[in-house]
Amino acid sequence: MARIAYFRVSIPAMLVLKKYLVIIIALVIVFSCRHKKPSLSGEEPVEVSDFIDFFQPVKLPFAFGDTVFSKKEKDSLLISYKVFTQFVPDSALIGTFGKSTKLKIYPVGRVNVSGSGTYLFSKIIGADKKAVYILGFDKKNNFIAAMPVLKLDQYVSTLQSVTMDSRYTITKTLVRKNSDGSTSEGKDVYVLNEDANTFMLIMTDALDDKPTEIINPIDTLPRKNKIAADYTAGKMNLVSIRDGRKSDRIAFFIHFEKNNGECTGELKGEALLKSANLAEYSANGDPCTLLFAFSATSVSIKEIEACGAHRGLRCLFDGSFTRKKEIKTSPKKNKSSGKK
Repeated sequence: MARIAYFRVSIPAMLVLKKYLVIIIALVIVFSCRHKKPSLSGEEPVEVSDFIDFFQPVKLPFAFGDTVFSKKEKDSLLISYKVFTQFVPDSALIGTFGKSTKLKIYPVGRVNVSGSGTYLFSKIIGADKKAVYILGFDKKNNFIAAMPVLKLDQYVSTLQSVTMDSRYTITKTLVRKNSDGSTSEGKDVYVLNEDANTFMLIMTDALDDKPTEIINPIDTLPRKNKIAADYTAGKMNLVSIRDGRKSDRIAFFIHFEKNNGECTGELKGEALLKSANLAEYSANGDPCTLLFAFSATSVSIKEIEACGAHRGLRCLFDGSFTRKKEIKTSPKKNKSSGKK
């Protein structure tokens, strides 16, 4: 018969084992806490290393476009203004956002330069402005410079993108679709000048003059509703109305330029018909509310709620636009028909 061996552990030995087990568990807890990313959404100061590590590393070439603003970010990724300006001077933000401190700041990515320093890309959203900033830090994690590398504009005819290549040069590209179907492209190339504490422009390929015609993205939609038409107030001001996806809605596109082009606005969407001559725009996730009032010859627009995300700071969507007469082409007569 097989013998079963029994091992007896003395009480002192059990106490020693228990002691070591407690120590091991404590070390695991401490180790886990040290490697857990801290929250940067509060008001308490954080270490610069924690701030930099909060940004996920990315591989070069690293590229993103203005569609980065359509991505919904997690609340856990929010960086408070107080924490952000602990490492980045608030003067770096004033040129884009003024003196506003009510900004939503999120990490986009981190590029580590071996033995040299770090680049951080950060998405910043204000009440009426959106931008991606690039931040430069030296090898000791000291701040060097910041630059808004991408600012969201209000033109549906333009596309913006940013690329950092393996030489750490930053290329900003703007592509515009012209009214004749062609495209125009402009580029600015920057590098970080650590000695001068700035991002320096080293090459530019300028985009030609700004658009002289508006590209209407809903022009080909049906216009059976009696109010569906184009309404204008000068060459660069347009309200285009077309049939909506449902009978109680209208599709619209608005583009305006005020103050000699210094303040622009643009918005595309659908409005709910309140009556035959009244329509209202409001959408989930957008605080903007517009009221459209139609007559036989014009449309008046009133900005009811803040639409700052779709226009410049010093102008509103308010205005009156005259209905443009639709030019209908008559079918050509068959010249070959008739009596012989």
